[in-house]
Amino acid sequence: MRKNSIKNIRINGEVQKELSRIIREDLKDPRIHPMTSVMEVEVAPDLKTCKAYISVLGSDEEAKATVQGLKQAEGYIRRELARTVNLRNTPQIRFMLDQSTEYGVAMSRLIDEIAAKEGRMVETDDEYDEQDEFDEDEFEEE
Repeated sequence: MRKNSIKNIRINGEVQKELSRIIREDLKDPRIHPMTSVMEVEVAPDLKTCKAYISVLGSDEEAKATVQGLKQAEGYIRRELARTVNLRNTPQIRFMLDQSTEYGVAMSRLIDEIAAKEGRMVETDDEYDEQDEFDEDEFEEE
């Protein structure tokens, strides 16, 4: 089975959905932040290993504690995954912290700051002509 085959994509989606459910509903570890999301799952084509990219909406300390709690609960999570998802092999899960959401928010903030500066510059420059203004007299019906 190739990495990008239809079957592998479906397995990735099913494992992601079940991991999200297990983390959200079944785990009672206080280290695991309630705003934890499974962003992406990559199951190896041989179904032996799995990388789960986790995003935590909180501080860096909360994110590290969440990943530590998930690593401690890996046996339970793998057992629940084996019970709910029917696969030939239940993959060994490696939890990895996904920083892409925080990176996206930081980039969006920078773009907004630049747009605000550009907007102020455009407002101070009166570059448009009076011809560009809307003239109601031109469009009146006779």
